[in-house]
Amino acid sequence: MTNSRTKIAVAGAGYVGLSMALLLAKKNEVVCLDIDSAKVAKLNAKVCPIEDEQIADCLENQSLDFRATLNAKDAYVNASYVVIATPTDYDVENNFFNTDSIESVIRDVKAINPNAVMVIRSTVPVGYTSKAKETFNTDKLFFSPEFLREGHSITDNLYPARIVVGESTERAEVFVKLLEQAAVKSDIKVLFTHNSEAEAIKLFANTYLAMRVAYFNELDSYAAIHGLDTSQIIE
Repeated sequence: MTNSRTKIAVAGAGYVGLSMALLLAKKNEVVCLDIDSAKVAKLNAKVCPIEDEQIADCLENQSLDFRATLNAKDAYVNASYVVIATPTDYDVENNFFNTDSIESVIRDVKAINPNAVMVIRSTVPVGYTSKAKETFNTDKLFFSPEFLREGHSITDNLYPARIVVGESTERAEVFVKLLEQAAVKSDIKVLFTHNSEAEAIKLFANTYLAMRVAYFNELDSYAAIHGLDTSQIIE
C-alpha cells in the first residue's frame, strides 16, 4: 500500500490535522475535511487559515496532492485511512472532553466508507477508544497521539521524538510507514501499545510538560526574589 499513492482523509484543519495532512500529501492523495467554509476556501487557494509560518510555507511552496472540502462523502469515499483531528476542548467546569466531533466523524465514515481505518489523533480521555469501538460496533478504530508544539507542528512531524500507536496490527504498521515516509528523521522510535495506554501516554506527556513549565516558573521567581541569575541555575 505504501508503494503507491494512498488516499487519506483528514477530519479537522487545525494545526494538528493540517500539518499532518500537508506532509502526507507529498506522497499520497490527501483530502482535508472541515466545517468552516472560509477555511476550506483559503486552503484550496493555498492560503494558510491559521497563524503558523511553517504550515503556511509548506502550503505555498511544496508540491502537494492536497485539497480541502466541506463534503464528507468527497473526503471519505475510497479513503484507506481517515485521520480524526477534530477539536475536543476540555470543559473544566464539567470535567470532561467534548468528543462530539469525533463521534460525528465515526458515524459518517461508517455510513460512507465502512472499510476505512479510522485513526484518532484528537486528545481523548483514557478508555475512550475502546468504549467508542463498542458503542459504534466497529473494529476499524485505533488511537495514535500527536506530540506537536503549536507553531512547530511541521518540524515536529518531520523530526518526531516517537510514534505511538494504540494497537499492534498490519494496518497500524502501515499507518506508521505513512508517518515515517512523511518524516525526514530516520530510525524513529515506534511504540505499539493498547489504545488506553496510548491515550494515557498523551495525557501524562501533556501533564509532565505543564508541570515542567510550572517548575521553572517557580525557579525563576525564587531567583528574582533572591537576586540570583536564573540562566546560570538552569544551565
